[in-house]
Amino acid sequence: MKNFDNSFLNNNIKLIAGTDEAGRGPLAGPVVAASVIFSPDVFIEGVNDSKKLSESKRESLYEKIVIQSVACDVAIVSHGKIDEINILNASLLAMLNSVKKLKVKPDLVLVDGNRSFFHDIPIKTIVKGDSKSFCIAAASILAKVTRDRLMKRLSLHFPEYNWEKNKGYPTKYHIGVIKLIGASPLHRKTFLRNILTDKSEAGIKFQTVY
Repeated sequence: MKNFDNSFLNNNIKLIAGTDEAGRGPLAGPVVAASVIFSPDVFIEGVNDSKKLSESKRESLYEKIVIQSVACDVAIVSHGKIDEINILNASLLAMLNSVKKLKVKPDLVLVDGNRSFFHDIPIKTIVKGDSKSFCIAAASILAKVTRDRLMKRLSLHFPEYNWEKNKGYPTKYHIGVIKLIGASPLHRKTFLRNILTDKSEAGIKFQTVY
C-alpha cells in the first residue's frame, strides 16, 4: 500500500493526501470524511481498509495515524444536508471539506472511488482505494472511528435505536424500532421512505438486540 502511494511521487509531487468517507449506508446520523498526509518514509503496520479491521484495531490505529501523519483532519456533513443534496454529493462535500481543513497543503489528493470534487490541487480517483492506498486506508480509519464515536454519543439521547451497537446502519432491530415508534430527528428522511411505507409487522422485541 505504501509503495502504491509512493509511485505517484516525482519532482512536483512531494506530499500526497488520501481522503475517504464513512457512513454512506446508515439510516441515521452524518457522513464523515477524513484526509491524511504522511511523509514518504512513514509506514504504520496494520493500516488497511477500515471495513476489514475490528473496532478495537481501528481504535488503536487511530492514535498512531494522528501522531505520525504530517497532517490530518475530518469533516462532517449532517443528516439534513444528506437529505438536501443526496448521499453521494454529501460524501464528496465531506471529503472536499476535510481536504480544505488540512494544515499542510498536499501536492496530490487520492480520492477513494470513481467520483471526485473540484479543487485546485490535482486529484486522482482510486477505485477500491481503501484497499490499495496507504493514505486512503488511514483516512478510512479516521473517518470510521470518528463517526462511530459520534454515533455512540448520540445514542445516549436516543437509546431506543441502539446506535451504540448498529451505528445507524439498517439492522433488523433498527428498522423494527423505526416501524414501531417512528424516526428520530437525526434520521435521514430520504432513506426511510420504503421503511415507513412498509406496513408489515415490525417483528422485534425491545429486549432483543441484534
